Amino acid sequence: MSTTETASHYDHLEKMSVHELLTNINKEDKTVPLAVEKAIPQLEKLVAAVVAKMREGGRLFYIGAGTSGRLGVLDASECPPTFGVPFDMVIGIMAGGDTAIRRAVEFAEDDDQQAIRDLDAYGVNEKDVVVGIAASGRTPYVIGGLQACNDRGITTGCVVCNADSKVAAVAKFPVEVVTGPEFLTGSTRMKAGTGQKLALNMLTTSVMIQLGKVKGNKMIDMQLTNYKLVDRGTRMIMDELNISEEKARELLDLHGSVRAAITSYYNQ
Repeated sequence: MSTTETASHYDHLEKMSVHELLTNINKEDKTVPLAVEKAIPQLEKLVAAVVAKMREGGRLFYIGAGTSGRLGVLDASECPPTFGVPFDMVIGIMAGGDTAIRRAVEFAEDDDQQAIRDLDAYGVNEKDVVVGIAASGRTPYVIGGLQACNDRGITTGCVVCNADSKVAAVAKFPVEVVTGPEFLTGSTRMKAGTGQKLALNMLTTSVMIQLGKVKGNKMIDMQLTNYKLVDRGTRMIMDELNISEEKARELLDLHGSVRAAITSYYNQ
């Protein structure tokens, strides 16, 4: 049996006080970063593969079902505003389509042919990388999608939460974040979901830094989609150029991005 499905270390949860519930959930959650740490060598290989393909004009796709699929959609959707990349550079696809983001679609994850059809709608090709996300490591939607990509010479990876899974066996660059039994037996939206979220954050952030989307420790290509981000961009320019807030805001308004404002100032 997979460790994500084994019985919780705790029992009689309904008899616990709220304080006991929260304390014990937190105690389990503290183990997740250690599981991610063990997967860093695998994650490093996947990052290198994605960077290499993106430098050739490729894209990163996530495929998954349930919580895993939603985490892929979340990570993909946050890349354009954070790093200023096109919306179709990182794409999250989940079993059951966009409807399944909010409402579960019964048996969608059991179709092992649907993922490649979903990927083909985006014209997936050999320049791309397809990463399957599956806590259990046995989701047919993900296994079938990765296998079809392998057959076409498309680079594949995965993020799973069980060792020696079917998904990891199919993926060329597997990442195994073995988070162990859940506090609530089998509820992989908890520790497994947290582990996957951490791994995906590490993956795309590292990739974008390698692609030059960060300067120092700042998101200089972020999209200025609200007043908070405009203020943040203004402070970035102030810090980088050692100029007044008024001058920094003037440059930002003129050029429309932090990177362009800084570059124009240096090129004067």
